[in-house]
Amino acid sequence: MERRWVATIDLETLEVEHDPTFKFKCLENCGKCCYELEIPIRDEDIARIEELGYSAWEFVDYDKMFYRGDKFLSYALKKRPFDGGCVFLDPETMRCKIYDHRPLACRLYPFVFVKHGKKMEIYVKRDSFCPGIDHPEGEPVTGEFLLREYGDVIEEYRRKVVKSRE
Repeated sequence: MERRWVATIDLETLEVEHDPTFKFKCLENCGKCCYELEIPIRDEDIARIEELGYSAWEFVDYDKMFYRGDKFLSYALKKRPFDGGCVFLDPETMRCKIYDHRPLACRLYPFVFVKHGKKMEIYVKRDSFCPGIDHPEGEPVTGEFLLREYGDVIEEYRRKVVKSRE
């Protein structure tokens, strides 16, 4: 996978180095990622969505699986058979029905977070079809942007860094 570096965040100090030429804006009612991608869904995502009253059989595609080498990672989020959209995407409004509880992969897209020791590198795929990448109205992926949009994810990784030192 060819990637473009966007930023690096130090998980101890929260200092961020970023590409000042890269901008991003998630476009309202776009939903392109909800049609184009196969979304991995973690056990934590499944549990969180089940708490909303959904059965895993309604939204987990047990026929599609993600692997890294021989290691099973996760199943995929189910797609609607009639149009290929995510089962949680409202086709009329193009809004996610579980937006505040959506899977981690949905929350992170189009970014890929890669942890290297006490640093987190953030990339986008070069072949990404996301129209929000380098959008003229987008904003740079600064420390402020990262903490606002992904603060809980960054905090989870920070806790792991601290635990690994103990």
